[in-house]
Amino acid sequence: MKLAVVCAIFLLAFTSSLTPSAPAPPADRLQINGAGATFPYPIYSKWFDEYHKLHPDIEINYQSIGSGGGIRQLLAGTVDFGASDGPMTDEQLGQAKEKIYHFPTVLGADIPTYNIPGVDQELKFTSEALAGIFLGKITKWNDPELTKANPGVSLPGNDIVVVHRSDGSGTTYIWTDYLSKVSDEWKTRVGRNTSVNWPVGLGGKGNEGVSGLVKQTPYSVGYVELIYAIQNHMPYGRVRNSSGNFVKADLTSVTAAAAGASKEMPDDFRVSITNAPGKAAYPISSFTWLLIPGKIDDARKRQAITEFLHWMITDGQKLCEALAYAPLPKAVVAKETKAISRIGG
Repeated sequence: MKLAVVCAIFLLAFTSSLTPSAPAPPADRLQINGAGATFPYPIYSKWFDEYHKLHPDIEINYQSIGSGGGIRQLLAGTVDFGASDGPMTDEQLGQAKEKIYHFPTVLGADIPTYNIPGVDQELKFTSEALAGIFLGKITKWNDPELTKANPGVSLPGNDIVVVHRSDGSGTTYIWTDYLSKVSDEWKTRVGRNTSVNWPVGLGGKGNEGVSGLVKQTPYSVGYVELIYAIQNHMPYGRVRNSSGNFVKADLTSVTAAAAGASKEMPDDFRVSITNAPGKAAYPISSFTWLLIPGKIDDARKRQAITEFLHWMITDGQKLCEALAYAPLPKAVVAKETKAISRIGG
C-alpha cells in the first residue's frame, strides 16, 4: 500500500514537471484617459489604436464628448488630458490647478453640409449666405443670396431647416469664430464660443448627431467636420474666402489656410486661422489641440504622454491624409518638439 502511494506521488510530480508552466502575467498596463472634441475623433481613434499596437502596455482611452465636456473634465481632474477645437480662454486657464499646455495635433475644416431633394450639384456659399441662414434671416433655399452664387442650379422655395450642435463643441467654436469675423451682426448678437444661444435651428449632439439630423431632414443644412461628411456620403459646399474665391475644403486648401499662422505661431499655440488670407485658403479651417497638464506627478504616465506626443507629431502625422485631415506644418512640429520638453513632474 505504501509503495502504491509513493508511486502515485512520484507519477504526479513527474507529470507536473511535463506540464508547461503558466505564462507570466503581462506587465502592468498603463491606462491614460482623455476626453473632448469630436472633430478629431476619427484620427485620434486611429492614433490611439496604432500606438497601442506599438506599445501594448499603454492603453489610451478617449471619450468623444465635445470640446466643452473635455475642458470641464480636465479642469475637474477626472482625465489625464483634454481635447478641444477651440483654445481654452484665459478665464478657463485661470481655473486650472496647474498650467495647461495646448498642443496642435492636426488641421481640419468645418463644412456646410445639406440635404436638398433633387439638388445634386455642389453648392457655393458666401459668408453673407451662411451668416444669414444661421441668423434665421435667410429662410428659403431660393433666396437671392443663394441663387446668385449658384447660377444654373434650380434651388427650391422650401424652408431651410438649420441644424447646429446642442453640446459644448469646438466644431461650434470654429464655425462661430468664422461667422464672427465675417458678420458684424453675428459677432454682436451671437458671438463665438463652444456653446452659443442659437437664433434658429435644431440641435444635434456631436458631429455624429448633426450628420444624422441633416441626413434624415429634407431641406436642412448644418456644419460638421469634413471627415464626417465624407464618411456619411453627404454633399458639402464650397465657401467664398477672403480673396473672393469659392474654395472646397481639402488637404491643400486647409494647409493653405495655415500657411501664415505656421510662421507666426504664438508660444502657447492658441491661434485662429478662420478667414485666413490666401487665394487657395479654405476659410473655415482650424488647428485642433490636445490639452496637457504642465505638471504630471506620476513619472511613468508623464513619460508615456510625452513619448506619445512626440510620436503623434512625427510618425502619427503620416496617418492624417487618409482621414481627410491635413498634417501639421513643419515649423509647428519643430516648435512643439521644444514645448513637449516643458512638461514636468
